[in-house]
Amino acid sequence: MARMAGGAVLVTGAGGGMGRAHCIRLAEEGADVVALDLAHDAALAATADAVRATGRACVTAAADVSDGDALRTAVDGAVTALGRRLTAVIANAGVYDTPGPSWTIDPAVWARSLDVNLTGVWHTVQAGVAHMTDAGGSVVIVSSTAGIKAIPTASHYSAAKHGVVGLARTLANELGARSIRVNTVHPGSVATPMILNERTFANLCPGLDDPTEADAAAVLASRNLLPVAWIAPEDVSNVVLFLASDESRYMTGSQLVIDAGLTQKV
Repeated sequence: MARMAGGAVLVTGAGGGMGRAHCIRLAEEGADVVALDLAHDAALAATADAVRATGRACVTAAADVSDGDALRTAVDGAVTALGRRLTAVIANAGVYDTPGPSWTIDPAVWARSLDVNLTGVWHTVQAGVAHMTDAGGSVVIVSSTAGIKAIPTASHYSAAKHGVVGLARTLANELGARSIRVNTVHPGSVATPMILNERTFANLCPGLDDPTEADAAAVLASRNLLPVAWIAPEDVSNVVLFLASDESRYMTGSQLVIDAGLTQKV
């Protein structure tokens, strides 16, 4: 089945984690890919190799999404190299740095979180939709459960992820006349380096010395309705695929949650 046959997609944060998974899943369903990350490094090259292994084309691009001019230049060049207009934009790039009570967060950390997680999404949509036709397409913004509920010790991240919901709803109104849909995806904990690291384990288990992945998994599993600690990047990619494809052709301004029941548990 080729649910993205004839499609061409831009994915940010493509060098690993969810971004790489999105690139591969969309390519498996027939899309050519512009894979963008901070640098033309081995990680981004590995994503490109994985996409090409599916038989689809992949052009890589490097830019910091918080730098609007650099991002537009990178996207313009990559789309030209691909030789096709975009049918979907996946704004996936994000950072989660130095959690703590709101009053302890360093101003530079706060600013970087909003620059990447909110302003970077705005830049991505600006750069991407310029390469869409009025025949329509899909913008998928990867938010978080932190974009729909409070996350203590992560006010910088949560503020940005809430912000992209408002941005997406506004964009849905602005772009609807061009048949461009805009929706957000809200994952819970995902098995990527953003979660699977010693700093996060320590934050999740403040009463333990040198907490392990198993310790963190127990804490996270206790927060979910389903008996899992986290979901795989590919689980999020399946939702992204649905929103990028014509299967969701009349959905816009929506928020899809994939969180093992985190936001519903009482």
